[in-house]
Amino acid sequence: MRSDIEILSDSVKLPCGAVIPNRICKAAMTEGLAGPTNIANERHVELYRRWGESGAGLHITGNVLVDRWHLERGGNIAIDGPQGNEALAGLADMASAAKAKGAHIWMQINHPGRQTQKMINKRPSAPSNVGLKMGNGRFGKPIPMTEDEIENTIAAHVNAAVVAEQTGFDGVQFHAAHGYLMSQFLSPLSNIRTDKWGGDLQGRALFLMEIVRRTRDAVKPGFAVTVKLNSSDFQKGGFSDDDSVIVADWLQDAGVDMIELSGGNYEQPRMIDFDRKDPKADKKKRESTRKREAYFLDFVPHLREHLKIPLMVTGGFRTASAMGRAVEEDNIDMVGLARPFCVDTDVGTRLLNGEISKINDMSENTRIGRGLLSPTSPISFLRDLNAWGELGWYYEQIYRLADGKDPDYDLTGFKALMAFDKTEAATAKAIAR
Repeated sequence: MRSDIEILSDSVKLPCGAVIPNRICKAAMTEGLAGPTNIANERHVELYRRWGESGAGLHITGNVLVDRWHLERGGNIAIDGPQGNEALAGLADMASAAKAKGAHIWMQINHPGRQTQKMINKRPSAPSNVGLKMGNGRFGKPIPMTEDEIENTIAAHVNAAVVAEQTGFDGVQFHAAHGYLMSQFLSPLSNIRTDKWGGDLQGRALFLMEIVRRTRDAVKPGFAVTVKLNSSDFQKGGFSDDDSVIVADWLQDAGVDMIELSGGNYEQPRMIDFDRKDPKADKKKRESTRKREAYFLDFVPHLREHLKIPLMVTGGFRTASAMGRAVEEDNIDMVGLARPFCVDTDVGTRLLNGEISKINDMSENTRIGRGLLSPTSPISFLRDLNAWGELGWYYEQIYRLADGKDPDYDLTGFKALMAFDKTEAATAKAIAR
C-alpha cells in the first residue's frame, strides 16, 4: 500500500501535455496588494517568491480582473485592455518568482459582476438586474449587460489569458464559481435573461463556454486552460449539482485541462464553510463531508461518472491521510490548500517530506470572540462579522508575507477586521481612473 507522501508526491499530467510536479496546489487567495493602477508590483513578487519555495507543485493567483470598474477589491491586479511595459514586467516578475523552484503558476481570471462593492462601482454590470440579498449595504443593484458588453467582456477574458501566456504563466483558471460573473450567468436566480445568454442551461452557460473556446484557440496547445466551477450554489432554485455535471462535461469537450470544484457565493458562502441565514439557502450538509475534511468531496463520484480530465478540490483539507484518501479513493488529482500557506510558507515541503501529517492553520486565532460573536450566533449580522474577521486575519498575514515579514500569530480577529476594513476603504478610494 502506498503512503500518503508517495501519493501526494506523484506528478500530474494535464491533457495539454503540461506536467505538474506534485499534487499539492496553493489555491487562489485574493492578495489585495496592487496600488492605484492595479498592476503587479514588488509585493506580489515577494509573496510569490515565498510561496514558490513552499513545495507546492502548482500556484493559482488570486483574482485578476478584466475590468477596472469591476474589481472584487481595490487592491486587485487588473488586465483591462492593452498593458504597458510596467504592467507586463510586474506580471513576468511575479510568474518567474513563483516558478523559480520548478512549480507551475496559473493566473485566475475573473469579473465580479454584481459582487462588485459599492465603493468600487455603485451600479455594476451583471446578466440581469437582480441584486444581492445580503442586507449589509455593500452592494448596489446591477445593470443588465447589453450584448455588446457581453461580447466585449468575453474578449477581455481572452485578452487576459493571452497576456498571462506572454508574461510566463503556465495557464489560466477562469473563475466560474462563488457567485462571480460567470457563476451569475450560470444561475437561474441571477440570470433571468430571455435572449441567447439566458433561458435554459445551455443559454446560461454560453458566456463561460465562449470564453473557454475562444481562449483555447488563442493560446498555444501546451498552455493550460482550466475552470473553477461550483458543484452547487447551495441555494434552492439555483445552479445545482446536476447542472454542474452537465456544464463540466461541456467544458471537457471544449478542451479544458482541469476543473477545480467549489461551491457557494456571497449570499451563501460555503466556500469558506459558512452558512448565512438565506431564505433560499439549501442547508443540507453531509456528515461525511465533515469527517473527510474537504467541503466538496462528496460531489466527486457523481462527476467522475462523466469526466476523465483532472479534478481538484479545495477547502477543508488539514491532514495528509485525508488528502491521500481523496486521491486514492475519490479519484481527485490535485489537493488545493489555501489558508495554511498564509501561516506556514513551507507547508508543502513539510507535508511531502513527512515532517508534518496535520496542518495547523491557526484558525483559533481568527475568532473574534465567543457568545454573540461566535460562528454559531443566531444573529446573522454577528455571524457575518465573525466570518469577515476570519478573512481579515488571513489577509493581514498575506500583507506581512508580501512585506518580507513573518506571520503574526498573536493578531486577534477583531483587530484584523478593523485593519481590513481600513485597508479596503483606502485602496478603493485610491484607485486611479
